[in-house]
Amino acid sequence: MFAVHTVETAPEGSRAAMEDVVRAFGVLPDAVARLAASPELLTGFLELSAKFERTTLGPLARETVIMTIAVRNDCHVCVTLHTGKLRKLGADAALVAALREGGELPEGHERLEAVRQFTLRVVERAGGVDDADVKAFLAHGYTERNALEVVMGIGTYTMSTLANRLTGAV
Repeated sequence: MFAVHTVETAPEGSRAAMEDVVRAFGVLPDAVARLAASPELLTGFLELSAKFERTTLGPLARETVIMTIAVRNDCHVCVTLHTGKLRKLGADAALVAALREGGELPEGHERLEAVRQFTLRVVERAGGVDDADVKAFLAHGYTERNALEVVMGIGTYTMSTLANRLTGAV
């Protein structure tokens, strides 16, 4: 139902962002081609995603937030894309499998499990987590800043997963 745009057919406001994606990845992902129908959503997501990448959360912690949201929201294209990113980051197969299944992370990944649990709690409680939940997150070496960065990741990737599902991105 949603158009799969090219750089030439997309609204003017989406074209520069699409060209940047093609330069970065060598191809235009289907999700970007579909989200291009809304320059505001496409550029907003890309900008927020880039900002999330610059947070003080480590790369695997960021991917844990993203995969937790992608699995929770049943966004298959996101799960596939971020599985590849986890592999490029050197994540072990057991960690990748657990994140893809939305299950408890394997032994040796307690710190990332704290991120996963905190992400789920924030979503389940619409941010109104108990002090105990925050303390459990902080007890794994994370900071208040990291807690807010988790919220940023949740917001960014909730927008992405919902838009991808709405548009039928593959």
